[in-house]
Amino acid sequence: MREAMVGIDVGTTAVKVAAFGLDGELLANHRVGYPIHRPRPGWAEQDADDWWRAVQEGLQAIAGRCAITATGIVSQVNTHLLVDQDLNPLTPAIIWQDQRCAEIAKKLDGRFTAEDKARIWGGPITLDASFVGARAEWFARNEAEAWRKARWLLSPKDFIGAKLTGRVATDLLSGVRIANAGGYIPEAAGVTEGLRERLPEILEPESVLGNGLVVGTMDAFGAVFGAATTKPGRGMISCGTSLVVAGASEHNVPTAGIVTFPPRDGLYVHAGPTQAAGDAVRWWSETTGLSIPEVFDDAANGASQVIFTPYLSGERAPLWDSTLRSSFLNVSSATTRADLSRAVLEGVAMSGRHVLEFVEKACGAPMKALAFCGGGARSDVWAQIFADVLQRPIHRLRVHDAGVLGAALLGAVGAGLYPNAETAAEAAVTVAKTVLPSKTNNLYDVYVEIHQALHGIHHRLDPQFPRTED
Repeated sequence: MREAMVGIDVGTTAVKVAAFGLDGELLANHRVGYPIHRPRPGWAEQDADDWWRAVQEGLQAIAGRCAITATGIVSQVNTHLLVDQDLNPLTPAIIWQDQRCAEIAKKLDGRFTAEDKARIWGGPITLDASFVGARAEWFARNEAEAWRKARWLLSPKDFIGAKLTGRVATDLLSGVRIANAGGYIPEAAGVTEGLRERLPEILEPESVLGNGLVVGTMDAFGAVFGAATTKPGRGMISCGTSLVVAGASEHNVPTAGIVTFPPRDGLYVHAGPTQAAGDAVRWWSETTGLSIPEVFDDAANGASQVIFTPYLSGERAPLWDSTLRSSFLNVSSATTRADLSRAVLEGVAMSGRHVLEFVEKACGAPMKALAFCGGGARSDVWAQIFADVLQRPIHRLRVHDAGVLGAALLGAVGAGLYPNAETAAEAAVTVAKTVLPSKTNNLYDVYVEIHQALHGIHHRLDPQFPRTED
């Protein structure tokens, strides 16, 4: 039986467990899906026991097909779960899509001046509805008994890691807005009474928790490793439920709208997550009655004439505006369903280009090409659309699920099979095909101006609609 490094990815729609050879060859994989519960408008929750059952099933399925020598884990982040001392969930997990904390976050954000933000976070940032401090404040106000009983406030990977090993810990890269190179940020961890003592210790992603499992990191940074965005000038688009655009550089130009992670050996990774990528396709599939494959087939026959803004639940990077909503623009009597299907895919790609502009500003240089990974990278149609919208060569990787590969690489480092994740990425990540731009998509210049108009429309329709400043 071949020895393998194994990755676990606790995603938004499924747990993926995969085994790889040290050269990155996929040996075995298993996927277990689970639902998102939406009990109220703007809410998005998951049952943490679904994650646990899915991880157990995946590991059992993989164990019989290879000899596991190392295991790593990544997960969705800005998803938060309250658990007691024995790791029993006290509430449903509030996932990153959830907008219930938008007003709380706005008030927290308002406590800090631009000068404060530059001093505390190193540049212009926005505390949004997914900020852990806003979630903690919501729990304290609305789930007071659960908050009182809670020992830990955890991300999915940290909950699963603790269940598998008995040790509770997280990593620095997952501590978006709450931690920096020095550990937890006092001003951020202090926004809600009781938050700091409910946060786990911080360890390196490659640190071994126990039973051969490392601490791991967020799914987006797992994809950074799994797409080899580990040298200056390299960029990545991870297209899953949401879209993450990232670039690596030796420079850090403080830039609003995106996240700059603490540097690793002098290398900065700048990234921006959007609110809906595959989730926009899911919505369009459910709306039209088409299956997901049929949406892509339909889009292949559509014309680029309609603009779609994928703001189904507001938008994160680079706008950080929970009030935005989706629209189709330039629809006429000649517009077909295929045109609308194509517009959905193009709209997601345009949101990616919008983020890319801010990432490149933070990097101080343009990305010459971008690795394309995630579930969306399986589509020939979407790969070409991204190449045309971004006007960059798109590298499609041998392993589409870069996050789960990145998790496995971290596990391999923890087991001493590689000296570091960057070296592991160079050994295991392979470009299978490069897609070149075939034309220029001229709709993008219109797209980037739309969100301001939409913001004003929503406020006029509903004066009580929450507003945020760009």
